[in-house]
Amino acid sequence: MTYLLILIPVFIVLAALVLVASARRRDTDRATGQLSRETRKRDHSEVPALVGAPATGREVEKSAALERRPPQIEKATPGTLAEYVPPDPEQLGVTRRQFLNRTIVTFFGLSLAGFGASVLAFLWPVPKGGFGSVIQVGKISDILSEISAGSGFYYFAQGRLWMTAYPASALQKAEKVYSQPVLNSLEAGVTVVYQTCPHLGCRVPSCLTSQWFECPCHGSQYNQAGEKRGGPAPRGMDRFSTTVSNDTLTVDTGTIIQGPPIGTNTTGQEAEGPHCVGGH
Repeated sequence: MTYLLILIPVFIVLAALVLVASARRRDTDRATGQLSRETRKRDHSEVPALVGAPATGREVEKSAALERRPPQIEKATPGTLAEYVPPDPEQLGVTRRQFLNRTIVTFFGLSLAGFGASVLAFLWPVPKGGFGSVIQVGKISDILSEISAGSGFYYFAQGRLWMTAYPASALQKAEKVYSQPVLNSLEAGVTVVYQTCPHLGCRVPSCLTSQWFECPCHGSQYNQAGEKRGGPAPRGMDRFSTTVSNDTLTVDTGTIIQGPPIGTNTTGQEAEGPHCVGGH
């Protein structure tokens, strides 16, 4: 009787435990596809907040701290470094500095080339047949005829020179003033002078009324022999080196001889009429 009183409560407790265990198993079987409460509690700290769900203050602080943290740079081991290969120069672009440097070098190169070309042009022999070369003007008789036809003056454009008749009576004085290259033409009866005024380089025309050369720029005046008679010119008109062979006059326009000094007047020619420029 005593054993029954002890066993009855034990059986009741065991039966209760069996009933509870069976009910728990049925609840789990019906919850297919759903997480259990233990699983949700265990994964709560690891699963991020769902999209659209409001974030907590702790989550916001944690996200801001991660954004402020500088990126971690992993150090490469020597074995992972690739060998350096120089880039192809043809594939590289031109930088601004390179462009400016190349432009400056090109500019200086062109400047030096132009300067060198001008020096060579200055030193290069002048082609024959033009000013600066030896020109055969022609027969003395023909030249005197041209002078007479031009009312005392003959302009030879190829040599940029004037020619006038020189009187034989003035040769004695001329020998004391002029060098032989100038006397060669004077002895043949022809004066040869450069067309340019020695004052400032203006081209000097003839004046048919005065029978002088008169510069229109500043009024310098010269007789038919090119000897200064008035104006600011520092000397008479310049000459050329001349030669006469077989009655033919040849003029070296590449050799300019300075004109006679102020006061030279070998011919004694005075103005034969009104001046074309200023007065005398």
